[in-house]
Amino acid sequence: MRRATLRVVPLVLLALAPLAGCGEADMADQARAKTWDKNPFFPREITMRQPVAGTVPRSDPARAAPQPQTISRALLDQGRERYGVFCTPCHRQDGRGAGMIVARGFPHAGDLTAGPVRAASASDLYDAISNGRKAMFGMAQMIPSADRWAIVAYVRALQLSQDTPVASLPAADRARLEATP
Repeated sequence: MRRATLRVVPLVLLALAPLAGCGEADMADQARAKTWDKNPFFPREITMRQPVAGTVPRSDPARAAPQPQTISRALLDQGRERYGVFCTPCHRQDGRGAGMIVARGFPHAGDLTAGPVRAASASDLYDAISNGRKAMFGMAQMIPSADRWAIVAYVRALQLSQDTPVASLPAADRARLEATP
């Protein structure tokens, strides 16, 4: 019995040995160098490195693009598509702010068809998309600047489409609306 125990103990210790090296891995506590730090590892002792030859720079989505001077059908289509991806989870397709995220307990999103938002300038809407407002997070890092302007254009079209009296529509549009089941 004693010999069997002496054989088992080293096997158990050998099996547990890899666990001795396990510790809590915390990436925030690891050694790192900041951009402007002095670093003796590199030849000129600077941390910031030149890009490798032949690399292609990524575009910065947060970089501002100029506001479009005209609103085209292509811009509205782009805005509708981007609005569908980034805005409908909170604001819903109609822009009234009761999207699926809100239904799951997130704070109520702003009503994009309400008077204060209608009165806001295009640059105010662009700023709200970029930097956020109240419970809304800033989306500048996720939505490229040109797409943010397209969303603003689409929101303006969405605002015009809400609560529009049917009688004010052109005859062709009224006929199409009445023919829709």
